Amino acid sequence: MQQLADNASISRRLLTQIEHGQANPSLVAITRIARQLGTDFTSLLDGAADSPGPVEVFGSQDRVLVWTSAAGSTSHLLVATSPRRTADLWLWHLLPDDAYQGRADPSHSQELFYVMDGVLTIRTGDVEVDVPAGSASRLQSDRTYSYHNHGSDPVVFVRTVSLSAS
Repeated sequence: MQQLADNASISRRLLTQIEHGQANPSLVAITRIARQLGTDFTSLLDGAADSPGPVEVFGSQDRVLVWTSAAGSTSHLLVATSPRRTADLWLWHLLPDDAYQGRADPSHSQELFYVMDGVLTIRTGDVEVDVPAGSASRLQSDRTYSYHNHGSDPVVFVRTVSLSAS
């Protein structure tokens, strides 16, 4: 346990809490653990099997709640590429005055956004950009970044993460 925690750059206490279902780990922590176990994030969630055919349909019951905040914001993983996770699709609900802090993805990774409701504010370094409903955006996610909802209504957006192999 200690070696896995050290290699994943997380505390042993957090790893134990995750194992016992007593923690709400960051997406980055889960990804680090998965990499150390020789697998990927989505395989840890559902043991993703190979596709039974050329098209798979995932209903609302297949969504996986991956992140929640104390304010009640949520992030659901809708679907990921298989058998190797190189891209995944997310549905986010970010409540007013709430935020999500992300850590750097592998070099050359990107995130794509489509905002359905509200105004999503994306911040990285000294750059802060508002993405209004009906607009799309691209983020170079190989650096720290954050999402914010400075408005009075929830922000609903779809996010696609494209991870670089490096």
